[in-house]
Amino acid sequence: MSTAAIPALDHEDEPVPTGPHRRSVLSRIEDGALTLLALLGVVCIIATIAAFALNISLIMFKTGSMSPTIPTGSLAVVRQIPASDIKVDDVTTVSRGEGQLPVTHRVVSVTPIGGGSYSIEMKGDANDSPDARPYEVTEVKKVLWHAPGLAYAVSAVSQPEYMAAITVVASLLVVWAFWPRKQQ
Repeated sequence: MSTAAIPALDHEDEPVPTGPHRRSVLSRIEDGALTLLALLGVVCIIATIAAFALNISLIMFKTGSMSPTIPTGSLAVVRQIPASDIKVDDVTTVSRGEGQLPVTHRVVSVTPIGGGSYSIEMKGDANDSPDARPYEVTEVKKVLWHAPGLAYAVSAVSQPEYMAAITVVASLLVVWAFWPRKQQ
């Protein structure tokens, strides 16, 4: 068997593997944070599309007229529905007219009045008697779900200084996510 010399190849520019490829802890944390932020972004996009497609919005409870079922400071998810779908015991939001805040109470009676309009009588769970007069509606916002105390948090972060801070932090996260990194 010949022991002929094997020509040496010059590979000075290539890194020499020294063992299993290990990533730093910081690199793993960065990847995890980016993955979490990407998932949060996807959830936000899906929620926005669903809100438009399903006619869903949020309302905040500023009074205790629906306590204890829905206490002051609750945030509720509501869906706009035609008046023909209203049922007794539904909690709905209706407009009270120009310049007045809407009211959200429990439906105690529903009466068709023609032309797609309905007269609904409503009462707050904490109130002793029904609202002063019935509401004439063609559509209402039905409460689907509520979370006590969440309205306070939403109200707080809706302040301009918090919105500015959220915008700056989100911008920095985008820059960080797309900043070139060294290959390991």
